[in-house]
Amino acid sequence: MADHDLSGFETSTFTHDGATRRILRRGTGPAVIVMAEIPGITPKVIEFAEHVAATGCTAVLPVLFGEPGRDANPGAVGWPSAGRYMAASMWQVCVSREFTVLATGRSSRVVRWLRALAAAEHERCGGPGVGAVGMCLTGGFALAMATDERLVAPVLSQPSLPLPCTASRAGAIDISPEDLAVVRGRCERDGLQVLGLRFRGDRLSPGDRFAHLRRELGDAFVAVELDAGAANPQSALAPHSVLTEHLIDEPGQPTRQALDTVLDLFRNRLLGCG
Repeated sequence: MADHDLSGFETSTFTHDGATRRILRRGTGPAVIVMAEIPGITPKVIEFAEHVAATGCTAVLPVLFGEPGRDANPGAVGWPSAGRYMAASMWQVCVSREFTVLATGRSSRVVRWLRALAAAEHERCGGPGVGAVGMCLTGGFALAMATDERLVAPVLSQPSLPLPCTASRAGAIDISPEDLAVVRGRCERDGLQVLGLRFRGDRLSPGDRFAHLRRELGDAFVAVELDAGAANPQSALAPHSVLTEHLIDEPGQPTRQALDTVLDLFRNRLLGCG
């Protein structure tokens, strides 16, 4: 797939607490904050945002790292180019104090900026609330953002932080105990539902992490776990990215059904179509 020229998307910036970042936006209706995986807003992430916009929502993509629109699929650009780009994007994350990569029991500082963005987009777009999708490195951000009652549809796609290099990290997720308690209270009091997606066998998003979320949130955590064989075989990477690189966008495919589950959550919670 070639680089995407970002046609069809508005570009702007958002500033909060001294930090200014670029924003891509497409669609009308209630806002859904789409947070990309490493290495950034690839053409596949843009395709997912287009699906969100087609439901009647506004897809809002903050540029947290990488170059928007750049293709990083090794099958398309080659391993050397893809590896350099992914390493550069990960370096941006590692040197920034905004991201918590290894520590357990902490929400990343960037979540405060994302909550402010969600509040501003709710004011701008209207509706009953805001949705949020985090992918891989940003997966847990959607959970931590749900301390704000305006966030009514959080989706955690293959959440990968803290990096699961020990058993304790594999069985945790990047949210502070205080923030998690607030989210748990919203689930119990308000009927908040948290949706999680992963491929079985994915070492970056291990099953112990979903087991931890089931213990903490009970039935409010809805897990969609797919067999590795359901991943798009055309991807050069191991099964990981449910909604983007490993999606087979065809009726009846398990990954397409997972995508439809996400879009239905937005329709139900943001558009009142349930």
